[in-house]
Amino acid sequence: MKLIVGLGNPGKEYENTRHNLGFMVVDKIAEHLSIEIDCEKDGGLYGKGYYKDTKIMLLKPQQYVNLSGEVIRKYIDYYKIKLSDVLIINDDMDMDLGHIKLKHIGGTGGHKGLKNIEDNLKTTNYQRLKIGISRNKSTLSSDYVLSKFSQAEKAIIKEAIKKAVDIAIDFTQMTFLDLMNKYNQHR
Repeated sequence: MKLIVGLGNPGKEYENTRHNLGFMVVDKIAEHLSIEIDCEKDGGLYGKGYYKDTKIMLLKPQQYVNLSGEVIRKYIDYYKIKLSDVLIINDDMDMDLGHIKLKHIGGTGGHKGLKNIEDNLKTTNYQRLKIGISRNKSTLSSDYVLSKFSQAEKAIIKEAIKKAVDIAIDFTQMTFLDLMNKYNQHR
């Protein structure tokens, strides 16, 4: 089974904020694959389905971004999912708006949700799909990630989400190395 996790914060007040980009992508994957995300367990909202012959679980941790690792660890343990079958989708302030990068090892870049995932998985070697939200140097990071996208930014993010959905679906069928070779922009 492939586990695709979108990071975000639960609750109406956080919908469509920069920090909820992972949730937005998972919702679009669910829509594309006709998977209902309507089950709750161990602090997560999830749905299961298939793409081709591959079983897929889509997960939206419900204990806020900064505690995502606790929920993810429970799902990995309970369903006995290999770490190589897990993809984490998160926002990244250090990347230009809408830029996408696949990464399989490395630091957190200050992302507290990724730090919690590393603490719970006891490794920095896990696969992630990072989507740039840029950085606003005149605003506190904590306020910025909880802000909504401007009208001009929404078009860029819509395209990024569309590409992220394609990447996540390909993740279910390809090795991560092949996925990085196909989608990471080499400059």
